[in-house]
Amino acid sequence: MSKSKIEEGLPKLKDGLPHQAFAIVGDVDDPETWKLPHHTRVIFRAIKGKIGHYKTTDWEHAAAAVAALSRGGFRGKRVEATAQQILDAAKHLMRHYQENKKPVPDTLAALVE
Repeated sequence: MSKSKIEEGLPKLKDGLPHQAFAIVGDVDDPETWKLPHHTRVIFRAIKGKIGHYKTTDWEHAAAAVAALSRGGFRGKRVEATAQQILDAAKHLMRHYQENKKPVPDTLAALVE
């Protein structure tokens, strides 16, 4: 079997993470469209059903993702995404806060209203 055939069978990753670790996934087959990582590598165990996905949240990255969705952005830069992608990402991140019984940041609440 050629190397390219083997590579085709491997899961696509960005920075060592699968698409499930990102709040915005434009195209599942194109890691360049994945934005706002907010899970640890333990997400692989969650994908296999060994633990709940909410236990894999990387809170430092989640806070950065929330900031990137806000008008002020993360370090002054807002994520480049459609309005629908921003709304979907905000809802996604909000669920993580709720599942972990953490206070939902005002930024997320304002985006979802």
